[in-house]
Amino acid sequence: MRAKRLIPFLLIAVMLLILPLMQQGNNVLVKASQEETGNLEEKIDEVLDDARLDGAVTGVSVRSAETGEVIYEENGDIRLHPASNMKLLSGAAAMETLGPDYRFSTEVWTDGNVQGSALHGDLYLKGKGDPTLMKEDLDQFAQDLKEQGIDQIRGDLVGDDTWYDDVRLSQDLNWSDEPFYTGAQISALTLAPDTDYDAGTVVVEVMASEEAGGQAEVKVTPETDYVNIINNTEMVVSSEDKDISIQRQHGNNEIVIEGEMPVDGSNSKSWVSIWEPTGYAMDVFKKSLEEQGIQMIGDSSVTFGPTPEDADLLVEKQSQPIEDIYTRFMKLSNNGHGEVLVKEMGKVLEGEGSWDAGLDVLEETVADFGMNTDTMLLRDGSGMSHKNMIPANEFTEMLYGIQDESWYPAFEESLPVAGHPERFVGGTLRYRMTEAPAKDNVLAKTGSLTGVSALSGYVTTADEEKLTFSIMFNNYLASSVKGIEDEIATVLAKHGEEDSQPEEPEEPTVADLQNLVGELAEGEEFVDERAVRQAEMHLNALVQYENTMDKAIKHLNGFRTLIEHQKDNDMISEMAHEALMAASDNLLEQWQ
Repeated sequence: MRAKRLIPFLLIAVMLLILPLMQQGNNVLVKASQEETGNLEEKIDEVLDDARLDGAVTGVSVRSAETGEVIYEENGDIRLHPASNMKLLSGAAAMETLGPDYRFSTEVWTDGNVQGSALHGDLYLKGKGDPTLMKEDLDQFAQDLKEQGIDQIRGDLVGDDTWYDDVRLSQDLNWSDEPFYTGAQISALTLAPDTDYDAGTVVVEVMASEEAGGQAEVKVTPETDYVNIINNTEMVVSSEDKDISIQRQHGNNEIVIEGEMPVDGSNSKSWVSIWEPTGYAMDVFKKSLEEQGIQMIGDSSVTFGPTPEDADLLVEKQSQPIEDIYTRFMKLSNNGHGEVLVKEMGKVLEGEGSWDAGLDVLEETVADFGMNTDTMLLRDGSGMSHKNMIPANEFTEMLYGIQDESWYPAFEESLPVAGHPERFVGGTLRYRMTEAPAKDNVLAKTGSLTGVSALSGYVTTADEEKLTFSIMFNNYLASSVKGIEDEIATVLAKHGEEDSQPEEPEEPTVADLQNLVGELAEGEEFVDERAVRQAEMHLNALVQYENTMDKAIKHLNGFRTLIEHQKDNDMISEMAHEALMAASDNLLEQWQ
């Protein structure tokens, strides 16, 4: 009995001895954790101590994707313009409210009846926002009508875009952005020229003729009479330089093409937005009907209006689910898709296909993901607005909060993958962070406007900890700050490594030049895809000789000559010229 009475006293004594040791151990662990975090802070602070950010506003937030704890921030609560990082919000909100399996539809209706081979009544093409509708889909509609026995239409061809309102451009879009595919108008009935699905645009291609003295040839895809090509080009001899501009005039569909094209010159290609895309879709649909031998009879004309409630559905096409559309939306940063998703959320959830209704839905939805919407201003779905304002901490909070959603795997898969060369995998990050540990590890949305650059997403550290991060730079004047974003993301990817010895600064490589070309192309510092391809081809050839110094220097000088030629012919911007020449200078200095 006495022994039993002694047990509690012995336990107390043992605990008194152990507790200080346990506390000492905990202090060691806390100290180690603090040292590791402090080490990360020092590294990021060092990266941010960059002259390119002088006078700029920086917002950085890093958060544990497992606990939600903020482990680094610099101005994390300061509201900044996010550029295309806004697509993270519109993308997540649409996944939540519409669902990854949601499909857009386009329908053909009639208020008449078929007598013999003639449709007596109007034929309605009703759009419901599908940004992936193409000429081949309208061809299929025409073929289906033909198979239903319709050879003639004794009525009007009516375009119905009333699924959305008639406001075509978001409230803050600059008028100077409007002629380009990045600022295409939004309509519930629209058309995309190719499988990048830049709805509301046509592809204009300028090709060389065989002889000097005349005009260059022009091709529009899809073929449409809705645009008027004003061809002011001149064919010149092969020794002359190519100088071609393609631009639609504001307020109409006159596309003016000017400049000189050598007889052996390569094609110039541009995606041009359409003024009032509903009429564009109807013009192409009319051509599809004609190609199937379906004729408009009598006083038939193309008009616009709502489909009657008592009309009969003849044919319908559904889009692919939005989780598949997100490959183009997020990886290629498709502005039109962001705005369509906002209007579609408004239509489905609030009964009004407008920016106001859609942004209300978006704001309510992201609040459920943990974002403090009281400290945000949301103005569009694409990020083209310079009035969107969101703190970096709110981005990382949302990226943390959505991970338990059933649709999250599809959302994560839609993000650009650092350094992955495939266009529909790497997306806007395919030329950035092309080496381990960031390559194929950083999954993030890019963002670029004048004076604005952003990168937000996920990264896994060297010790297998998943992080959410958001990096935003506003009001900078440097040619590019994307290298700073990449360096921070790489620091996060390396976090947890044994790095007692300071790292030697990395020597410049051809890969650095390749990454720079990609950044400049993303920032639209090249006039067209041809100029980008020329630079990429020279660098791809240079890679083969990087370890054979004489040949490497020769090919690098060839690249520099190309850049000088492109600058002289206005194929790249002054900023791109300076950046590429400076980067190649560094490489030459190392090799010589």
